[in-house]
Amino acid sequence: MAKAIRFHKQGGPEVLQVDDVPVGDPGPGQVRIRHTAIGVNFVDTYQRSGLYPMQVPAIAGNEGAGVVDAVGPGVKDLKKGDRVAYTGLPGSYCEARVVPAERMVKVPKGISDEQAASMMLKGLTVHYLIHSTYKVKKGDTVLWHAAAGGVGTIACQWLKKLGVTTIGTVGSPEKAQLAKAHGCKHVINYSSENFAEKVKELTKGKKLPVVYDAVGKSTWEGSLECLQPRGLMVSFGNASGAVPPVNLGILSAKGSLYVTRPTLATYIASRADLVKRSNDLFNVVKSGKVKIETTARYKLADAAQAHRDLEGRKTTGSVVLIP
Repeated sequence: MAKAIRFHKQGGPEVLQVDDVPVGDPGPGQVRIRHTAIGVNFVDTYQRSGLYPMQVPAIAGNEGAGVVDAVGPGVKDLKKGDRVAYTGLPGSYCEARVVPAERMVKVPKGISDEQAASMMLKGLTVHYLIHSTYKVKKGDTVLWHAAAGGVGTIACQWLKKLGVTTIGTVGSPEKAQLAKAHGCKHVINYSSENFAEKVKELTKGKKLPVVYDAVGKSTWEGSLECLQPRGLMVSFGNASGAVPPVNLGILSAKGSLYVTRPTLATYIASRADLVKRSNDLFNVVKSGKVKIETTARYKLADAAQAHRDLEGRKTTGSVVLIP
């Protein structure tokens, strides 16, 4: 048996509870891992709240890092004692679990367990967004909402490394300082400024080729105003709620705009993509160009408080649970 954070119905953070769950031995193609650190992300709150419907009871969480402690038949690339990390497997808020070996990546020397647990979902999200969804190039200027968040702070650093100018939005002066410290060139406090007007001013009316938006409902309309003709709106999250139904005619009216709603799962669906993107991420972190900073740690049993703080915009950077 292992301790796990489960919800038996969807709702607020209070539905999260500590349960004892069986773990068992790994079957063919599987390994059993004991978590050393577990990442906390907004998608976890969407699944818990019901924004993303889930079959219950369910163990919360989607990413983690740990050590292999048992290997099932047919597994050749992993052995007992290997340090591994993963994302995209719901059920990570637990002490131990059995997982598919092909979805694990080895954590290299120079990357801590907390860094690995903090970077898989957020770092791989940044990777696909800036290298595949819209392939940024040196000299580009982009808008990144929630620039002081876990994904945002990674993105600002990586974009700066690539020679891209980032305009970031935040919700407070303190978060503005954090975003700037991580490479964001221009920071807009959307609590006191109209970010669309500010973007127009900063770009001298040219506007932008792409907007990266994980905020959702509250920034949707303003984000479209920031795009130049044939610009791309990348909506990849719903921190303020889901974007309401949209009349597609607005896209033509604003200049033949493109919109995409990507997910990390699509971009790491194959083993080859998962490994390639993970290795790129590990390498850029090991180089020191992108720093993964764990800014808040909670005990596994305190997962509900971690969710309250995340949804209350009280956290910045990466948040982890320690079993």
